[in-house]
Amino acid sequence: MSDFQSEAIADFLYAEAAAIDEQRWDDWLGFFSPNAEYWIPAWNGEHELVDDPNSQISLIYYSSRSGLEDRIFRLRLKQSSASIPMPRTCHMVSNIRTSKVDDRHCGVAANWQTHSYRFDETTTFFGRYSYLLAREGQKLLIEKKKIVVLNDLIPTVLDIYNV
Repeated sequence: MSDFQSEAIADFLYAEAAAIDEQRWDDWLGFFSPNAEYWIPAWNGEHELVDDPNSQISLIYYSSRSGLEDRIFRLRLKQSSASIPMPRTCHMVSNIRTSKVDDRHCGVAANWQTHSYRFDETTTFFGRYSYLLAREGQKLLIEKKKIVVLNDLIPTVLDIYNV
């Protein structure tokens, strides 16, 4: 693949969503480059997000994949009481738009919705994703993932599996 193809990118995003829904944690981590930034910014106002994860409040921020690996490690060992039992989740990704950045990188925007079920209760979160994807040979990897949660009055735990 010499160019980024929309169908391949959509399949990549769908596969990432399926990996987290099925709690295939190693597969899910494999979508991220070692230096991948994973950021869920907080809202600074009704229509304004924070713009600096290093100096402002974020809902979640990991500057590299090692932060995600640590989170998965704690989930596997059941060291996260807020995640016991793990909810059942269903991620839906739609309205995928791509823009070529350079020969190795592609920007991707998408909408998302996640339903989580736990303790006889269903919670829905929704918002927008923006990605910076990089081509490593024939493989795509996430270098940056920014997740905007539009309904951020959070009635329960918000974790990586909810978004």
